Amino acid sequence: MKKFLTLPMAALLCAQAAAARQQPQTRSTQRQPPPAAAQQQQQQQRPAPPPATLGLGDVGIEIAPDPRLITLMAALDAAGWDPTPAGSPPSVFRELVRKDQSGLDASLRRRMQDFYARNALKGAGVTAAEQAARYVSLAYALGPPPAFDAPPRSDDLPGGVLDVLDFTPLVREFYRQSGFDSKLASYVQMHRAAGDKLRPATLDMARAVLAYLNTRPETFISERVTVADPAAQAAGKKKEERKVSVVRERERHFRLVPDLLAAPGAINFRAVGDDYYAVVPADTDPRLSDTRRAYLQFIVDPLVSRFSREVGARRPEIKQLLEAEQARRGASFGPDVFLVVARSLVAAADVRMDASARLRALQLETSRRLQAAGADPAAKEAALKDSRERQAAADDAAAAELAEAYERGAVLAFHFAEQLRGVEGAGFDVVNFIPDMVAAFDPARELKRPAEYAAAVERVRESRRRALAERRAAPPEAAPADPRRAALVKSLGDVNDLLRVRNYEEAEARLVALRGEYRDEPLVYFALGQTASASAQEAIDEALQTERLNAALGHFRQALLFATPETDRSVVMRARLSSGRILAHLERRDEALREFDAVIAASQPSDRFHQEALAEKKKLGAQ
Repeated sequence: MKKFLTLPMAALLCAQAAAARQQPQTRSTQRQPPPAAAQQQQQQQRPAPPPATLGLGDVGIEIAPDPRLITLMAALDAAGWDPTPAGSPPSVFRELVRKDQSGLDASLRRRMQDFYARNALKGAGVTAAEQAARYVSLAYALGPPPAFDAPPRSDDLPGGVLDVLDFTPLVREFYRQSGFDSKLASYVQMHRAAGDKLRPATLDMARAVLAYLNTRPETFISERVTVADPAAQAAGKKKEERKVSVVRERERHFRLVPDLLAAPGAINFRAVGDDYYAVVPADTDPRLSDTRRAYLQFIVDPLVSRFSREVGARRPEIKQLLEAEQARRGASFGPDVFLVVARSLVAAADVRMDASARLRALQLETSRRLQAAGADPAAKEAALKDSRERQAAADDAAAAELAEAYERGAVLAFHFAEQLRGVEGAGFDVVNFIPDMVAAFDPARELKRPAEYAAAVERVRESRRRALAERRAAPPEAAPADPRRAALVKSLGDVNDLLRVRNYEEAEARLVALRGEYRDEPLVYFALGQTASASAQEAIDEALQTERLNAALGHFRQALLFATPETDRSVVMRARLSSGRILAHLERRDEALREFDAVIAASQPSDRFHQEALAEKKKLGAQ
């Protein structure tokens, strides 16, 4: 089926910009790269990082919804869990789920609410994300729907699962009685659409991680296991009589799971065997969130396992550090030294990636300021002073982040950060340095870290307190000059969220309601046109597709009718471009050319609308 292009309605609304965390450098001890004679052997041990042309599958990542999680989060919502901030409306997907569950059996809903209230975490500081975390873990302990088979009750279950395991029968009943099975396919499609939006940023994140470590993910693990000899079994001998050693290969995955019912900003990371799950809200930027740290864990874990002998040799010293930190904080971190090493290396790499990027940006900015200062010594000194102050603040922030990891049991985080800084840019796979890194730490040195980072942590806390006080002292934002217009923009933003998850039916229903309230608003008609044209791309039947495209043309004409070129120029340009593309798809060439010519005549050659129209005319000429 021939495809056509549409322009997103979101381009007409305000866009939000995400600010990257900026973390600075920490001091390091320098490490020399391997001698030239060893370079060839090291390069043969592991391949080079993947080129930019590789996709998610090549870096071990899958992005896909999980029906177990969707069902359990909907059940949790029905039980009374609500992460929506006070004073804010629920997300459009949450509204849709609640609308679909409005007829849920009152007795079942009450039992679910009773269970949730009875087992809720207590305390004033408990967040909605923390309340939901145990249920997310439960979702990955269950079998697929409709059975949702529960694991045996055991202390070996992931943390918190045992507390909410008895929610499982309620989930099964919810699935059967609510008609959830009939809605699940559409919900999965919406989550898949949300996951599609995450792909480019996720691939950027993975490439950045692999480029920094100069490594590639281990997506297959080979292990030698002892099994009964098949030949002896075939001969009728007992299994115990003869054993043989064989090599088995296991596949590993990093699965990014979009969750449209997640608490805002909440990222849940779970490792189940060889499968690593990062459950993220739909608006997550993987490059700027804990998703990167989760992927680092996926990369680092098999590297630490590879050097289990070297790690095991330092077990007494690592346990000494753990016991000292446990005594200092009155906490318990568990005895797994391999987990300590892996978490420490992950925390160090996460901080160092930000520090390296931060340093490069600061160096470039300082260089530009020095060039602009010319021969003015005062301007040069001011630029250098500002650069030193910002670098010092960044160093403190990095130390505070490493300190947080240290106090969570990653007691080698500072050591690995220094080691990584020494090999950055060496051009060798980080795996070549891990044995020396593990062997190099000095317990006496690491025991001094809390005293050393205390001042930096306090400076960061004081800086945050001042920033918070300034925000609180700032005058409140003025109410919108036109509340009715603000309400329209908010409603159109909700519609755009629905289009993002391909829920065209609900989007159209909301727009029809808006049209009744805003009869002469071109944005509403433009959004109706976008909805109709987007839904046409999903249609398999060509007659239905043509019907939807003609409906979209009608909506775009209405947008042009009510639009004023002086105040609604963007709407006019986009409506004409969208109409032209649809007309070209319908093989109404002359009408399409008129739309493109109208855009060209009303815009300057440097205008992007002008350039898009010229490109569309060129396509028509080629056809």
